[in-house]
Amino acid sequence: MLDLTAIAHSLHREEIDLLRRLRTLRRERRSGRGPGAVSLGDRVSDMVAATVGSWRFIIIQSGLLVLWMLANVFGAYEHWDPYPFILLNLVLSFQAAYTAPIIMMSQNRQSEVDRRAAAHDYEVNLKAEIEIELLHQKLDLLRDQEIATLTATVRALVDQLSESRQQAQAVPPAA
Repeated sequence: MLDLTAIAHSLHREEIDLLRRLRTLRRERRSGRGPGAVSLGDRVSDMVAATVGSWRFIIIQSGLLVLWMLANVFGAYEHWDPYPFILLNLVLSFQAAYTAPIIMMSQNRQSEVDRRAAAHDYEVNLKAEIEIELLHQKLDLLRDQEIATLTATVRALVDQLSESRQQAQAVPPAA
């Protein structure tokens, strides 16, 4: 008969390594040094990308562009930026030249965060699969143990029934 305390989990080497990696990943995340740690440059690039990519920024910038053009065309001052608004074009090009790389840095960091999250999800799913396999092994072992116990009990009952029949046949009927 099998003993539950004698269950030996037959994990492959890769599965054991995966469980250790997940344990260290959990410790790193709790300590703050893990994949969630963000540098100052990352925070700044995220803020710039969030600001430049908002409707508020678009509306304010559009308003400033309209004011610039109206003040330059109809303004009381001398026309500082004659048609076709070369200075305005330079300012917008300057803004685009600086914001585009910052937005790209933010997107690259976000894609790296997404990659790490996907890798972590994959490892968690692998761990869950390993644990489910172990539970299946335990359930199979328990089922086998229960079947063995039931089989032994049925054999014992059959033996008792046979003995009872033999005893009943050996005793003469009372008249």
